[in-house]
Amino acid sequence: MPPSVDPSVSVTLAEIARIAGVGRAAVSNWRRRHDSFPAPVGGTDTSPQFALSQVEEWLRRQGKLDEVGSRERLWPEFEALGDRDTMGRAIAAAGARLAREEAGHAAGPPDTDVAEGLPYDTRLSEAQRSLVERAVGLARKHGARETFDFLLGRWLDTHVRQIGVTPRPLAALMAEVAELSRDGEAGDVGTVLDPACGTGGLLLAAARQWAGKVDAHPSGVPLKLLGQDVDPTQAALAAVRILLAGHSPKSETAGEVDARTGNTPRLDGHSPGRETAWEVDVRAGNTLRADPHPDVRADVVLCNPPFNERDWGYEELATDARWTYGLPPRTEPELAWTQHALSRLAPGGTAVLLLPPGVASRRAGRRIRAGLLRSGMLRAVVALPPGSAPPHSVALHLWVLRAPAGGGTDAGAGVLLVDAAEIQPEPSGGTQRAGRAAIDWSLLHRRVVSAIQVIQVGDEVGNRSAHHAVVPVIDLLDEEVDLTPARHVPKRAASANLGLRRSWNRFGTLLHELRDLTATLSALELSGDEPAGQGTVTVGDLLRAGALTMRAGQQPADGAVRTGDAPDDAVPLLTITDVLAGGRPSGWLPASEASAGETAGTLTVTVPEEVVVVGAYRAFGAWVDTDAPTVLGSQLSALRVDPTLLDPWFLAGCLRAPANARQAGTHASTSSRIDVRRLQVLRLPLEEQRRYGEAFRRLTAFERSLREARTIGGELVDGLTDGLAAGTMPRDWS
Repeated sequence: MPPSVDPSVSVTLAEIARIAGVGRAAVSNWRRRHDSFPAPVGGTDTSPQFALSQVEEWLRRQGKLDEVGSRERLWPEFEALGDRDTMGRAIAAAGARLAREEAGHAAGPPDTDVAEGLPYDTRLSEAQRSLVERAVGLARKHGARETFDFLLGRWLDTHVRQIGVTPRPLAALMAEVAELSRDGEAGDVGTVLDPACGTGGLLLAAARQWAGKVDAHPSGVPLKLLGQDVDPTQAALAAVRILLAGHSPKSETAGEVDARTGNTPRLDGHSPGRETAWEVDVRAGNTLRADPHPDVRADVVLCNPPFNERDWGYEELATDARWTYGLPPRTEPELAWTQHALSRLAPGGTAVLLLPPGVASRRAGRRIRAGLLRSGMLRAVVALPPGSAPPHSVALHLWVLRAPAGGGTDAGAGVLLVDAAEIQPEPSGGTQRAGRAAIDWSLLHRRVVSAIQVIQVGDEVGNRSAHHAVVPVIDLLDEEVDLTPARHVPKRAASANLGLRRSWNRFGTLLHELRDLTATLSALELSGDEPAGQGTVTVGDLLRAGALTMRAGQQPADGAVRTGDAPDDAVPLLTITDVLAGGRPSGWLPASEASAGETAGTLTVTVPEEVVVVGAYRAFGAWVDTDAPTVLGSQLSALRVDPTLLDPWFLAGCLRAPANARQAGTHASTSSRIDVRRLQVLRLPLEEQRRYGEAFRRLTAFERSLREARTIGGELVDGLTDGLAAGTMPRDWS
């Protein structure tokens, strides 16, 4: 008998599709074909929600519920627990239970596991204990690590705005950079520390990098993975995540999860097939104010510290011994994290930190940057492309620091500056939506690793390539002490050519598209005479006749809009500012919040084939929303047509006519508002509307291709101008 499901838990059509292991279209077909399909219990017409218990019962009766959706059936119940921390604690509790079972210990009651195995003490409610039991039971069939990773991944996707995660390719790159940059042999890494570990991504990368090499460590001790985070929930999740990653299904022996040094989890896991072993010590605590690992001296420090954290302890830490190179200004918390990382390095150790680009150039931090240069501690600065990690709109930097093996200084050596910021995804056509950029991780890895190897072979001052330069320290110790790589790595033809080739390829594709559209549109012979009997009708008239409905856009509540990294089901927000800036949504809302706002009437969310109209003269436009759903801000409206009376492409084409906007404007100026109800539409039969609509659709495609071609053409002109001005004209060109 399957365990009962809380009747208050609801799911969307997309979640039903995942549970059943089918596409969303299949679920829509089930709704149409089967009268017995459960009725919605909430949501909206465009995004209905259904009771999970009823859905499971129906799927089971229809024979459509199999093992594919087992974990998917579990997630809505975790999500229904409420806030972020409650969900996270329940997932961590399930992970702790699984870690104990993987280690060969009796499970024990859920509350006991939480108290003994995690960096905090809590008690679970009856509903949470039941859910943990179900998760553990499911994991026994589908794998402990796989089940936990699934739940953790969904939790991170749900709370992507509040929790920044270092992408796995970047975490792996940081670990490899640390290995290439340090003194000593690769196998002698005994301790790795992450003082702001979050959910443990960098520590997992360290385990992958060094766990197989610990047999070469002279002390013979296992690799130690040490972490801490100010957020107890994230610290707990990191602990059990790394514990579970240390177990292999083929393990012959395994250690224990205990309360060493308080209530901290530990694992000594051995997998004979790959000779791995590590210990885990993750603690909750404020690293800068009260470091949970004050006596640690690590071989490697990997860290993605919090950005722009003004309340980091400036007053109470003014005399702290860690500030060897000066008290970090209140506005420079990243330099506090940098000096903290150095203070926790053993002689010969290496630290790799992910920092915002302003740390390399802000005037307030120049004295500390100069101190790091003079001491030889700062070995490299790598500029990454935008989109490498949150915040995705910023080209972040990697700072590589190394403590000399002798414990002294290494003054006089050069500093490696690597500029990989221009690595960009392939240009693409169509509407760009809010979300993360696609990074060419393979190219980024090759470029950074090949440059970092310069340090490994001897810091040849003056060494330069198309993408990096080893700059003498004395050249950097000027009035600004600006360490931004782009200021010191000259652009070379080789580095520019890759971007130019991509742009030329996309430009050529656009020219083909424009040529085809030109052939079609140029065949339109516009008559100078208005056809007899053809009149116009206003949007207001169509509204009164029931041919369409109109909804005005609304501004979301303060704090509701997210920016940067977006999950797959995020709903973009389009505002009048975005339209003025080119039409790309700059923010987004979680699907659940967009649906709830639409249900409450506080948000306007489009559906496919709705016509969006901008009600401001300076940005006037109308188009068919083919990328729905989209949340519309103020001064935008959504028009939904009755398809038996109106064609949406025809309506959008008529509405967007410049003469139409002038006629419907409230007064003749750029600040004029457009009265959408006064906009006029041709009065034509539906079949004739469709002919006009197809012409309008092709005209819209022509406009988009032309706009993108103009943008890429401008980039080509700028890039070629820079290259030619640098004297890179090939000899065989004429």
